[in-house]
Amino acid sequence: MRLTFLGANRQVTGSRYLLEAGGLRLMIDCGLFQERCCLQYNWAASPVPPSQVDCVLLTHAHLDHCGLLPKFVREGYSRPVFTTQPSVELTGIVLRDAGRIQEEDAANKKRRHEREGRRGPYPEVPLYTQAEAERSLELLRPVRYREPLRLNKQVTVRFHDAGHILGSAMLEVIVHEDRRERRVLFSGDVGQRGKPLVHDPTVFEQADYVILESTYGDRDHEPQSQAIDKLVGIIHDTVARGGNLVIPTFALERAQELMFHLNRLLHEGRIPHLLVFLDSPMASDATEVFVRHRDWLDEHAQAMFAAGRHPFDFPGLEYVRTVARSKGINRIHGSCIVMAGSGMCTGGRIKHHLVANISRPQSTILFLGYQAVDTLGRQIVDGHPQVRILGQIYPVRARVERLYGFSAHADRHGLLQWLDHLRTAPRRVFLTHGEENAALSLAEVIRKNKGWDVAVPQYRESVSLS
Repeated sequence: MRLTFLGANRQVTGSRYLLEAGGLRLMIDCGLFQERCCLQYNWAASPVPPSQVDCVLLTHAHLDHCGLLPKFVREGYSRPVFTTQPSVELTGIVLRDAGRIQEEDAANKKRRHEREGRRGPYPEVPLYTQAEAERSLELLRPVRYREPLRLNKQVTVRFHDAGHILGSAMLEVIVHEDRRERRVLFSGDVGQRGKPLVHDPTVFEQADYVILESTYGDRDHEPQSQAIDKLVGIIHDTVARGGNLVIPTFALERAQELMFHLNRLLHEGRIPHLLVFLDSPMASDATEVFVRHRDWLDEHAQAMFAAGRHPFDFPGLEYVRTVARSKGINRIHGSCIVMAGSGMCTGGRIKHHLVANISRPQSTILFLGYQAVDTLGRQIVDGHPQVRILGQIYPVRARVERLYGFSAHADRHGLLQWLDHLRTAPRRVFLTHGEENAALSLAEVIRKNKGWDVAVPQYRESVSLS
């Protein structure tokens, strides 16, 4: 067996691995790189000829895990992409939107560069088109949690609930080679325990090799109850200043969880009645998937539906789909809450709401999730005094807040707790999907506390699992 690391190595985005085992070449995830320093990897030819890959196993529908599928298919991949049924539908939403944004961004950059008389570092063409995204979706094949997926006589895969977003999965790959059985466990993105909407992440008692994410491997989150109390305070403070609360929102899970909490806080009388806009057609479409697949949600969310109380609807909430209505939000007098994508401010309607609010001292920009290096969101949370948005420079005068308790990722304590369920030491643990400092910090803690063999691989590093 051989494992090659093709993304999310000493960085967070671009999740992609090649596992060669049992006579098969398996690609686990095929994610988009979002850090500016690594964007060239998106444009480069696939490190592995796509036609030589036997199947793709997709952990979940976030762009940094599925966002290169259309390009991979265009380059020659034509075999199945296995993932859960909710992920089939959510990946369709994500990739169609990504293709549209790629086309729009390419056209906008070309016009701007022609106007400014310069060329950018990347081609002024889309990385892939909407049509190419649509073609890649034809390869998606649904699987259910825990049911064995037999790829050949030697290799079986089971998908397990990762507790990260709806339909997210951990992959347990069981390989029979040379009269031995080996279990390779890909954690995907490990969710927090006790979150609303999704189940707690699955735990395991045995694995020979573990590939574990480390997004928050160097820190612990604040308790969610504390984060909710802070959210209440931020809302009241912003309203008292006469500003808007602008929340860059990930369309999958974060948007739905935030609506769940706002619903409850309004019902309890802890926040004032405000206009709340979910200005993201993709998040609106994703919410419909959550409703259709309510049987995949946790018991509390299912009980709310059974009682006739919609978790994603409350007085004052408006799902915004049209561009005209989106533009109209910024002409409203008085305070409101605007949730818009993308979550790292790399594209989408959030940029227009930032233009309208980032230089207003009355307004608040609230971040609830991880911000990758060099993204606009990261620049804002890092305290840059001015930022470039849609080709223009704007001073940052709005209040900037960040809450970690709403993260869909487990923190350091959660990751260590997840590892604690393994009854025997794995032969090796590989830490990926985390910035270098976070991954190295978690590796040191695991070595110190458990004495296990832990590695933090480099991009394109290849190791033998034998």
